[in-house]
Amino acid sequence: MARTAVSYTPLVPNGHLTDVAGTTIDSTLVTNGVVINDADPERTLIRVTNTAGTDKVVTVKAGTGGQSWMAGQGDSATTVAATSGKEFIGPFTSARFQQQGSKLYVDFASGTTGTITVFKLPKAF
Repeated sequence: MARTAVSYTPLVPNGHLTDVAGTTIDSTLVTNGVVINDADPERTLIRVTNTAGTDKVVTVKAGTGGQSWMAGQGDSATTVAATSGKEFIGPFTSARFQQQGSKLYVDFASGTTGTITVFKLPKAF
């Protein structure tokens, strides 16, 4: 099955961003995972909340292909605490996490519920 695409929520330089609800993590996202298209790993910050009754692991997959020459360092796995846990994951190194076609892949442990929000950090001025 194809991964579910989650779009960026851009952070606003010299401004503000009202908190966003994010994308609900349901059985489809757990089974298929998430893809972030046109990814800019060094400017990507992922917020994951966990509403499941147990701790859950969120995995950002190591890249494939020649552009990810540091992929041998492996995936990045982050534990999100049970019930009301919230973790911010990233930014990321392109050379380790970028998939072919400028994508990032995110997977969830079985039974994960909650939300995922993908923020794009603004460029420095």
